[in-house]
Amino acid sequence: MLPKRLLIFGAGVIGSVYALRFAQSGMDVTILARGERLELLKKDGLRYNENGTIKQLLVKTIDTLADDDIYDFIFVPVKYDQAESALSAVKNNQSHTIITLTNTVGYDSWLEIVGDRLLPGFPGAGGDIKDGVLYAQFGSNPRQGLIFGEINGHMTGRVQELAAILEAADLNYVIEQDIQAFHISHAALAAVNKHFYTDEGMTDLETARSESTLSKLAADIKHNLRLVAQAGIPVIPPETKLMGELPEAEIISRYRQMLNDDFIIDVKLGNQAAGRKAEILLLDEALHHKLSALLHQSDHRM
Repeated sequence: MLPKRLLIFGAGVIGSVYALRFAQSGMDVTILARGERLELLKKDGLRYNENGTIKQLLVKTIDTLADDDIYDFIFVPVKYDQAESALSAVKNNQSHTIITLTNTVGYDSWLEIVGDRLLPGFPGAGGDIKDGVLYAQFGSNPRQGLIFGEINGHMTGRVQELAAILEAADLNYVIEQDIQAFHISHAALAAVNKHFYTDEGMTDLETARSESTLSKLAADIKHNLRLVAQAGIPVIPPETKLMGELPEAEIISRYRQMLNDDFIIDVKLGNQAAGRKAEILLLDEALHHKLSALLHQSDHRM
């Protein structure tokens, strides 16, 4: 039997697109939102772009989560730099499973807040919100679906239940046995987006595509993934490992090609990307701090 109640904690791009797909599948979905986004959802419903047509779907919303308001799953799709505050906001709620959908390099501080209710994950969607309208899409490759797994790698009942929900919503997913290795490997790629930021905000498209910018990005990808491997962490999935093995010129070519796609441009340089600067810089710092500590421990054991 599928869980009956789902809460999406946050109405950004990721929260909105998962709420949309779950609701379209007939599931009991509630979005926790605040401020202007909450008012728009109450007034107009969840507005979204579907093949060039703007549609809307009425969704249930709340602005505060009561401790006794129990959900089968709480999804927390927030930025890395907001994860601890979001988890603190749901800490006293009695729901049994809290799924984080964000970048990270570890779970210690999150476990201190919500304990073993934590089920780490990573979203398989991206996009932007423009004038209150959601422009988002899911990856077509199964490896681009929602990625999640128990920290200990076990196949638990709640992992199977979440998989059943995603299947019912016709969404791709991957149950990852080493979810921390995945998160660290992905952080090694995500952190290089720091090269798309300037002191004033985002770089322009021409600069983003330039040899100068993409050379720095490619060098950092290879360097970061080399450090991950040296720290004894499996680089996963295979596509990420391959990226670290490519010549820098090939990485540059791939990124330049991606930056000819309007959707990718929105994801990398659009409004949502502009708001992620603090997250990316913090992720870059946390990644290198963790890898440095692991490499230091390895040196002492030799």
